[in-house]
Amino acid sequence: MKIIDLINKNGQFISLEFFPPKDRESWPKFFEVVDKLKVLNPLFASVTYGAGGGTQDNSLEIVKRMKQDAGIEPLAHLTCVGASPENISEFVSALQEADVENILALRGDAPADDKDFDFNTQIFKHGSDLVTYVKDKHPGVGIAVAGYPEAHLESPSIKEDFKWMKYKIDEGGEFIITQLFFDNRVYFDFCDRLKGMGIDVPVLPGVLPIMSLKSAKFILSLCGAAIPGKFLSALEKAHAEGGDDAVYKLGIEFATRQAQELLDGGAPGVHLYTLNRAKACLEIGQALKF
Repeated sequence: MKIIDLINKNGQFISLEFFPPKDRESWPKFFEVVDKLKVLNPLFASVTYGAGGGTQDNSLEIVKRMKQDAGIEPLAHLTCVGASPENISEFVSALQEADVENILALRGDAPADDKDFDFNTQIFKHGSDLVTYVKDKHPGVGIAVAGYPEAHLESPSIKEDFKWMKYKIDEGGEFIITQLFFDNRVYFDFCDRLKGMGIDVPVLPGVLPIMSLKSAKFILSLCGAAIPGKFLSALEKAHAEGGDDAVYKLGIEFATRQAQELLDGGAPGVHLYTLNRAKACLEIGQALKF
């Protein structure tokens, strides 16, 4: 079933994001996490390619098992890195054969081991190129796209970022999942600006629970999301006084409050970045009031 139809017919919901383990020895533990999080009744779960698209084959098998064994509607990531019309069509066709009907079209991250990598040399240069291609060649597939409330790191301006956001929707994007953020005002401002441009699709906010100071700083360095100064100071103080246990507690409290405020403000749901861990998402999800 197309996820946009599930969104339109359901009330507010939780969705999840997982990344496929690189080695199959880790799969049993991975699916243990998936099974534990089923109690949250997620509307769907997205499955990444992994950095640089390196785990595409794993992603395909995992989304199949997520659909067939776990009974969770999967949203498979597609990225431009190394993509050709042939392998994109092959991947999407394999998804459809497994009754997986939804993809998240992304530009993706440059391979970490290729310092000379240039997206301009790729056949598909932007996430919007994937949207156009999949919509044309696989018209029955549901398409989600990424949104950046604080603008993409490489965008020359916020105006330019919104222009391409609109283009992705015009080309066939059915709903938006945002990059993580920590100030809810940027999400609501993002939604208001999209509506002002005539974009009226669901915008699902991405929420990341901070579990340690080290991981927080690493993730923020990758995505460029701004963390409020008071929150960062509180995390650093918590770490100094109680280590990562104290940071974890504060991070879960913040993420729970953030998610509840988003729901109370009218967000269609919240998309939790699980980092393949169950405990934090369970604590957040079970505390939310819909």
